[in-house]
Amino acid sequence: MRLIPFLISAVVTLAVAAGVFRVSSAYFRSEEVSQAEGPLSLYQSSVVAELERFSHLTHVLARDAAVIDAASGKDTGALNLRLEDFAAKAGLDAIYLMDMSGVAIAASNFREPGSFVGQNYAFRPYFQQPLRGEQGRFYAIGATTGLPGYFIADAVRGRDGALAGVIAIKIGFQPLERSWNSSGEQVLLANEDGVVLLASDPGWRYRVLAPLSEDQRQRIKAARQFPGQALAPLEWQAGEGPRAVISGREQIHLTAKIPPHGWTLHYFASDGRAVARSWLVTSLVGFAAGLALILFQVQRARRISAALARSEREEAQLRRANEMLASEIEDRRTAERRLKRTQDELERASRLAALGRLAASVTHELGQPIAAMKNHLVAAEIAPDNSAALPARIGALVDRMEGITRQLKFFATPDAEAQTAVDLNAAMRASAALVAPNLEEAGAELRLDLCPGPVSVQGSRLRIEQVMTNLLRNAIDASEESAAPLIVAHTGTAGGEVWFDIQDNGHGLGAATLADLQEPFVTTRESGRGMGLGLAISAGIVQDHGGTMTARNREAGGAVFRVVFPVRPAEEDQP
Repeated sequence: MRLIPFLISAVVTLAVAAGVFRVSSAYFRSEEVSQAEGPLSLYQSSVVAELERFSHLTHVLARDAAVIDAASGKDTGALNLRLEDFAAKAGLDAIYLMDMSGVAIAASNFREPGSFVGQNYAFRPYFQQPLRGEQGRFYAIGATTGLPGYFIADAVRGRDGALAGVIAIKIGFQPLERSWNSSGEQVLLANEDGVVLLASDPGWRYRVLAPLSEDQRQRIKAARQFPGQALAPLEWQAGEGPRAVISGREQIHLTAKIPPHGWTLHYFASDGRAVARSWLVTSLVGFAAGLALILFQVQRARRISAALARSEREEAQLRRANEMLASEIEDRRTAERRLKRTQDELERASRLAALGRLAASVTHELGQPIAAMKNHLVAAEIAPDNSAALPARIGALVDRMEGITRQLKFFATPDAEAQTAVDLNAAMRASAALVAPNLEEAGAELRLDLCPGPVSVQGSRLRIEQVMTNLLRNAIDASEESAAPLIVAHTGTAGGEVWFDIQDNGHGLGAATLADLQEPFVTTRESGRGMGLGLAISAGIVQDHGGTMTARNREAGGAVFRVVFPVRPAEEDQP
């Protein structure tokens, strides 16, 4: 008992520590997010600066006399040397001039094997945009060199003011990407389609942040933007708030927009320092709280010791009160014995009332075999050659009627009916044979989709067949108005249970529930075609076997009645 206060102290201390860790973790992580905005801003500025550093150059070159003359059809030899010098001094990958058909007629790399001269770039958006009066801007993998770059282009107009060609530059971002990689931080730049253009981790490049639509893939293919790249998804998942999981690690995740293309810069930062600081604060607060709670529990234990002395005096008073209660308890037990005798009398009265209901049930159940006998006799009169099997069929029906009337013994003796192993497959086949005349009369088809293995349950074979016969007849009646009446019966086992169901394509349950249909003398058939006892009797039989019955409407029309029995060892049912 003395350990209990200390255990309480430990539990409370842990609860306080957990709360402190949660609050401090949220606070320190918010600080880490604020601090991460600084590097993100620097990365954003460096990307924007790189994009805009040479944005004016194509505008200037488009007005250069040598460029205008070459675009107008004059010799390009001098222009090649001029562009070569410009590109070398500016640190550009290439500068090149295209005619109105998109063919490069002069280029700074005219000496190199992979020269742009003679190549047609009319498919590139950066060539098409200047022809519409815009400055062309586009990021892609080079169609000639296979090296990625950022292209900027402007229209060249002749001395008469007419369009004569397009001058373009190619900027390589390899130095910028190498600086990201050497910084040790995780950062990537994705375009408006979510394709990663630059990344501190080379393995992220040309992967997509979200699956591309078919239209996006077709547009990228038409522009030959990323030839030879599968554009597979990146292993990442955005979380709640400024959080994301990338490469299997949850980290701080911040983004910034890059004009003018709507690109997005993603910056990932570890929150390990915030976690460490949270644990430190939690340890200090937890130690202080634990110490305070221990002191409190020591004081509380002293107060409890003083209270125990008072409780001993009160205990003597309670013993005297208990003696008085014992006398009252004896009086109550006498009243309970009188109540038990009254309940026994009510039970006998209930059994007499049930006898009346059983009489109506027997009348209903005997109607099915009698109707079947009439059908067999009529069939024998119509086809005398098939009358050889008539005695056997009539005998089986007589046995069935004898079994039904034998159930009256339950009101003469409380002994339970003998339980045997009943195969639901065999019982379903027997029930199907019993309703065969009804199927023929209604023009209905019955399909048996039975479990290939044994489906056994401890119970009364006759009573289980009663349930199946009632449900089959109900299904036949319900599907009479269908163009092609179809009834399907299934059996099966699952999870320590056996079951069967019967489906039809009739009018369904409508607005009625299974509870409504189980009420005695409630029927959906016209007058003279049923007493409304089939489901009520079947529900009682299923309940006696410890099973359950359910019913529902089918989406395709009709209804499904399903009966489930628990699988019990044979010895449990023996007296």
